Amino acid sequence: MPTFVWYIIIGIAALSIIAFFIQDKLIFKPERLPADFQFKYDVPFKELFFDIEPGVRINGLHFYRKDSKGIILYFHGNTRSIKGWARYARDFYRYDYDVVMVDYRGFGKSTGKRSEKEMLSDMQFVYDRLKKQCPENYLILYGRSIGSGFATKIASDNHPRYLILDSPYYSFKKVVDRFLPILPVRFVLQYHLRTDLWIRKVKCHTYIIHGTRDWLIPIRHSEKLQAINPDMITLIRIHGGGHNNLPNFPEYHNFIRDILKD
Repeated sequence: MPTFVWYIIIGIAALSIIAFFIQDKLIFKPERLPADFQFKYDVPFKELFFDIEPGVRINGLHFYRKDSKGIILYFHGNTRSIKGWARYARDFYRYDYDVVMVDYRGFGKSTGKRSEKEMLSDMQFVYDRLKKQCPENYLILYGRSIGSGFATKIASDNHPRYLILDSPYYSFKKVVDRFLPILPVRFVLQYHLRTDLWIRKVKCHTYIIHGTRDWLIPIRHSEKLQAINPDMITLIRIHGGGHNNLPNFPEYHNFIRDILKD
């Protein structure tokens, strides 16, 4: 075998090893908050803490209405913390729904070492707590970007009223494959988040909202998800929408209104 081929193989192997150990830092971009940070908003809310196990505490915010139609559990994207994501609560709060947002491990005030298995378990723990406050047919799951995988998994194991996915991926591996085509992602990646498998087990109606100009997670991911069960999955295209700007489009808010008015 030519020497340059060996160099390529060794280089790919070295990159794979590095990617394996640092991928968590590449995937997640959390904002950390001090334990005594005080949230301030101009609508009623309360701070939540979910004690999962020793050393693991999940922090959340609950924006509540006096006469609520139900609760929307919002799984945010891979950046910032609920301090920043909280501004999107008004998109649902205005339609008389409570909104609960939680931070993943290592985000905001939440603690604990991240892994796909543990993060999914945390979100199920949160969902179980909410079920004690609200019947499942009044619970709606909303997953944004990387949070779409978490929302789909929880929906597949439970019976929420609706599942709403904002800019979802077919599977997380498909996203990484696109940006790191030379690496053996199948063996290196620790986060697979198989939305494509979990969505097959979702029993409620699913609404997918996706921008037609999303360069990070192209709309074909949502088109493939809808094709799995077109009778139970409605795909809503926001024409001209990108990955991070859908709330800037009136159509986005119109669709949210139409979904929540039932």
